[in-house]
This record gives sequence, structure tokens and C-alpha cells, in this order.
Amino acid sequence: VSYPVFCYFLQYYFILLFLCDDPRMDGVVEDGSRKRKAERAEDDDSDEDDVVNDESATNEEVPPEDDVEFVNVLSLKELKDLCDDHGLSYAGLVEKEEIVRSLKEKLQLDLKEGIPIRKRKGGQRRDCPYLDTINRTLLDFDFEKVCSVTLLNLNVYACLVCGKYFQGRARNTPAYLHSLQANHHVFINLTDEKVYCLPDGYEVVDYSLNDIKHALHPRFTPSHIAKLEGDTKTSQALDGTEFVPGVVGLNNVTHTDYINAVVQSLARVPPLRNFFMREENYITKTQDVLVVKFGELIRKMYNPNNFKIQVSPHEFLQAVSAASDKKFRIGQLSDPLEFIQFVLNHMHIALGGSKKAGSSIIHKCFQGEVEVTVMESSAKGEEKQLSQTLNPFLFLSLDVPPPPLFKNEAERNIIPQVPIFQLLAKFDGVTPTHDVRTGHQKLFKITKLPPYLIIHIKRFQKNNWFLEKNPTIVNFPLKSLDFKDYVKDLTKVSGSTKYNLLANILHEGEANKGSYEAHILHKPTDQWFEMQDLSVKKILPQLIALSESYIQVYEQQS
Repeated sequence: VSYPVFCYFLQYYFILLFLCDDPRMDGVVEDGSRKRKAERAEDDDSDEDDVVNDESATNEEVPPEDDVEFVNVLSLKELKDLCDDHGLSYAGLVEKEEIVRSLKEKLQLDLKEGIPIRKRKGGQRRDCPYLDTINRTLLDFDFEKVCSVTLLNLNVYACLVCGKYFQGRARNTPAYLHSLQANHHVFINLTDEKVYCLPDGYEVVDYSLNDIKHALHPRFTPSHIAKLEGDTKTSQALDGTEFVPGVVGLNNVTHTDYINAVVQSLARVPPLRNFFMREENYITKTQDVLVVKFGELIRKMYNPNNFKIQVSPHEFLQAVSAASDKKFRIGQLSDPLEFIQFVLNHMHIALGGSKKAGSSIIHKCFQGEVEVTVMESSAKGEEKQLSQTLNPFLFLSLDVPPPPLFKNEAERNIIPQVPIFQLLAKFDGVTPTHDVRTGHQKLFKITKLPPYLIIHIKRFQKNNWFLEKNPTIVNFPLKSLDFKDYVKDLTKVSGSTKYNLLANILHEGEANKGSYEAHILHKPTDQWFEMQDLSVKKILPQLIALSESYIQVYEQQS
């Protein structure tokens, strides 16, 4: 054989060898006939492949009743596709039952003639052989739903083997190529929760996947929500660690501890929590991203089937950054009081709230009313009333007295302690508060108590050069904090004037460098927890009143 001919055959040999080794060539039509090779050869149950392709089987007469009954469960579109594949005209067939009957007859005739059934890719299967490759320990649905290749958020799937996000499932899409290159075959759509096997393309229907779907989008029934207040059961993560649903850590995504502390505190308010536990309560009113992501975060925190003992608020943080024009953004420490003001007002407006009392779940929980009287001192020392108004509020601010400037014998600053009742005297209607801007005196008296009261202890003061922190310890009771001396007319108070503490946000460290954490109460067990980002620890209630408290959330006694 001449050398050029030898080279020609050698080149042809390597081309054939390459095509045979390329997994993407599976299913290629070899002889141009209607017979196709299967996308994936199975050692068992070859009659359940997407394409009936055993050549020996095509020459045998297969009992029609064993092969054509699958037609009964096909959709109308799938029926018409199958009719097209087998050259059956469905013109004039109106009812689905007529198409099914005609198609069965056609398939039976084709089988007798040795023509295999050409089942298209897709459909549903309950016998996916790759379910045992799913690795739940690598699944994390807390992050932004974008493709890891294209960085787009349309039609994104999560690989249930490695946990990465990929776009699409059609040929040459990132998810399709990943299934070929990494040999990972099971994917879940992050929007509609449907699970598919790629590259075959069929939908996998299996009850064993329900826990993954619940981790992706937790759902709660009204009966389940009603039991939360008395549920003392603990749950178990995949690694065997026990946790209390609702008492889980939140990732600190670079200086976001103040947001974590606020979220942990708001999640203790039962009406607010219950409202966001069911998406049906708000999804018809608004599509606001911050509201939607806050609801998702609350549901993930209370999910008893969590794979992990912590939740990442990453998507909620991105929604906050976008809604606040990056005032509260990842990587920058901010004031939790300013943040809680922003979140409550934003959600109130997004949920259709107005100035009318009780127009949203936010105002139903936190809105109260205070009477403000402005006084002016005359030259003779007499007090003259200038105005008197009723102002709604979402929180009450308490002024902390300045700390002493002297030191003790050990040359250490003395940290004073004051009872909270001394600070609440601001609202007795008698004690004047000096307004630095106007020079007038103001008197405050509460006219309406909300079901849940937020108290702000003013620890920080900004001057022309830097931010100062007042380290004074404010002593307060955890239960039965009575406001009867600060209410103008007790006969108009709906409910009790006594409040129990639900959450306490405190600040540790220097003014500009410290961190925020939260003390929260698990009501079913009456146990207090210290929540510092991912750290969750039990704490004695006696230690809570000794902390540098900054924001408190109280619940009105029933």
C-alpha cells in the first residue's frame, strides 16, 4: 500500500475512534434509517429507554397491551408529537380520548410490522437511575439564583450533585454541557422546583425529592403556624447537629451583623412572623423584592427540615442594598436603628400601607401614638403652651444621662447604672425635655400603646469630629415592664399596660469598631439565646439586663 493511501486510512481510523469516544455522539443516526441508538445504554429494563432501539426486539411481535398503555398518561402536546412521529394524522380528532384510541391502534400496527415506538425525549419518569448521586450536603439555596457561567438569572437550575447553578437544559446550554462534562445528571429548576435528568431531558417525579424542594422553598400550613408558639421540638441537620427551628445563626457577609441582629429580633414578633410565613398573605399585594426576600428568609429560619443549622441572608442583603440605594450595603457597618426604621417604613409602603392606623401588618404590630406639648418660657419665668399634637410612632427613644468624667481609685472609668424607669420619666407628661434646635421645652405623654413596643436607648452621639458612645448600663425587667404611669388615659388603652421583653439588641466594643448581637427569647421553652451571627448560645436571663442594650422589642401582655 502506498504511503498516501496509508495516511488516508490512518486519518479515517482516528476520526472514527474520536467519534466513538465522544459521549455527545450517543444517539447519532448510524444508517440514516428511522432506527436510532439510545441516548444511554442501560443493562436492565432496556424497554424503558427514551427510544426503543433494540434491533432484535423490532423483529419480534410485542404484546400491544404491554407497550402502548403509556399513551394514557401523556399530555395533549405529547400525544400530537407522537402522532407526528408515527405519521398519524389527528385532524378531525377533537377529544383527547379519540387521539389516544387512534394512536394506540397505530402503535399496535407498527409493532406488528416491526416498527419501534419512537418515544420523544422528555415526559416524566419515576425510575431515574441517578437519584443516588444526589449530594444534599453540598446543596445551598440561600445565595443569588444566577448561573455560575453566564451570570444570568433566567431559567437557572441547580445541580443536585455538586450544588452549582447553571442556566438552561437545552442542548449546548451550561447545564446540558455540565451534565456531559462532569457526569452530573440531576438538576432542579430554582423557580418551579421541577427536577430533570440531563442530557436525557425527562422530568423526574419522585417523593424522595420533596425534602430538597422544601429546602428550596419552605412552605407552612395554617395549622403548622398555629403550633409554633407551643412547639418545643428540636430538629436535626444533615450532619446530626440538633437545632431549634427559628433559633438559627445568620451568616455575617462582611459587616452585616447589625442587619442580622435586627432580623433576629423582628422574627420574634408572632404576628409579623406568621404573616410572612405564608407567601399568599402578601404576594398578591406586592412584588417588591425586599418584601419577598424578607419572607423567604423568615421561612428558611423556621424551616424544621433545614439541611444546615445556619441560614445565609445573602439575597435579602442584596435586596436591602438595592432598595436603599446602597445606604445599607454589604461591607459597610451602619446603625441598626436607622436600618430598622428603613425596613419597617419600606415594607409598610410596599404592602399598601398609608397614614391610616393599622393599614399594614407593620403598623398593626408597632404603631403607637404620643401627645407632644411644646412649651415656651416667658421673661417672667412662666410656661406658655405653644402647641399640642398627636404624633404616631414606631419606636420610643430614651435619653441616657452622660457618664461621669472622673475615675475611681484603680484609674478606671466608672460605668454608672440607671433604671429604665428613670429614662421613661420622659413620657410622664410632667418632665420637660429640652429641644436644642428650637430652645423650647417639650412634654410627652403616650396616648396609644402598640401590641409590640420598640424602645431605642440613645447610646451614640455624633459631634463635629467623631462618634461617641455612652457605656451607661440601663437596668430593665424582662417581664412586666409597666407603662401605666406614662399613659394619658388608661380607660382608652386596649389591653394591658405591662410588657414582656422578646428581643434585645446590644453593642459590644468601641463606637466605630464594635459589633452588634441580639438576645432573643424562645417562648415555647422560655429559654434565652445569644445570637451573634453564626454563634447560637444559651444565656442566663440575669445577664441580659447587664448588657449595653441599644434596641429592645417588647410584647404586650395578654
